[in-house]
Amino acid sequence: MAWTWRFEKTDGTKTAPGVEPEEFTTQGDAESWLGEHWRALLEGGADQVRLFEDDTEVYEGPMSLHAAAEE
Repeated sequence: MAWTWRFEKTDGTKTAPGVEPEEFTTQGDAESWLGEHWRALLEGGADQVRLFEDDTEVYEGPMSLHAAAEE
């Protein structure tokens, strides 16, 4: 199993991340990485992310990086 992030603009189009991700072996590792890099991803032009386990989306709908910035 591989856990990967998809980086998107607000309209859902795929965008290149400002920080190059890796392929993760666990969901926890993927989520920890996002917690460490979300600001750089937002500054690099990503507005939202989706987490996939292989080809299956883990969360329903995208997770906004802007919401984290507002907390």
